[in-house]
Amino acid sequence: MTDHQATIEPRGEFELSRAIAFLEAWPATQLPANGTDLCFSYCSESDWQPVDIRVSQSGRKVNLTMTAPVEDEVARILSLDIDGTPLTDIAGRDPVVARLLAAAPGLRPVCFWTPWEAACWAVLSQRTSRRTATAHKQRITRELGTRSAFPSPQVILEAQALPGVNPVKLERLHALAAAALDGTLTTRALRAVPAAEALASLQELPGIGPFSADLILIRGAGSPDIAPTTESRLLTAIQHAYELPEPPTPTEFRAITDAWQPLRSWVSFFFRATPLPA
Repeated sequence: MTDHQATIEPRGEFELSRAIAFLEAWPATQLPANGTDLCFSYCSESDWQPVDIRVSQSGRKVNLTMTAPVEDEVARILSLDIDGTPLTDIAGRDPVVARLLAAAPGLRPVCFWTPWEAACWAVLSQRTSRRTATAHKQRITRELGTRSAFPSPQVILEAQALPGVNPVKLERLHALAAAALDGTLTTRALRAVPAAEALASLQELPGIGPFSADLILIRGAGSPDIAPTTESRLLTAIQHAYELPEPPTPTEFRAITDAWQPLRSWVSFFFRATPLPA
C-alpha cells in the first residue's frame, strides 16, 4: 500500500507533544503515541475504510504519513485547519486566557477522529462511568474494528449485538450509523451550516441531547467558535477562574465567553485540558 505524504504549517502556535500528552490521558481513545510521533488508525469519512496515520513535527512543519490522502481530516482532528493567531488578541483582553495559554503553550483542541466516533462515545458514556464506557468502546474496537480503528458505521449498522451495549443503546448506535452513512453525521454536513442549525439537527438523532450535540459539533466536527453552556465542569472552572461567588449566570457566561471569539470552543477546551492552579 502506497503511503501518502503531506506537510502542514499551522497558522499560530502548535506543539504536537501537547496533543500527544492530552490523548494519552483521554479515556475516549486508546494510547496513540509512539515516541515523539502520533500514530493512530480510524475509518475515514471519505469512504469509511480504515486508514493509518503518523504525525511528526519538525520546527513549525507538521508532517503526515497516511495510507490514504486524508490530510484535511487529520488537520481537523488536530485543529490545524483553523487559524490560531487570534489567541494572541483574546489573551490580550482576558488575563485568564493568557494564564491558560502560558500553562500549555502550543496546545490546540484535539478532536475525535470523526463526528461518527464522537457520537458513539456520547451514547456509550450515557448513564455509566467513563471507565466502563472506555472498556466497552475498546472491546467493540477489538472485536469488530480493523487495524485498531473503531468500526465503520456499516459494521455497526449490521451488528445484531455489541459487547456491553444494551438494546436501547444498540438501537441508538444503529440510528447514528445510518446518519453517518447518509452524510448527515459528517464533518462536511455539520460545518456547512450555522452552528445553531447543526446543533438542532444533531438533537433530532435518537439519544442525542444538548450536551451530546455540543460534544459532537465541537470535539467531533471541530467547530471552533461555540461556547458550550451544557458542561457543568466548564461552568465551575469559569466560576473559580473569574472569582465568581457561584457558577456564572447565562448573562455572565455570555459576557465572559463573547470575549473569546472567534475561538470560543478552543478556550473552553483549554479550561478542561489545562486546569489553572487553585
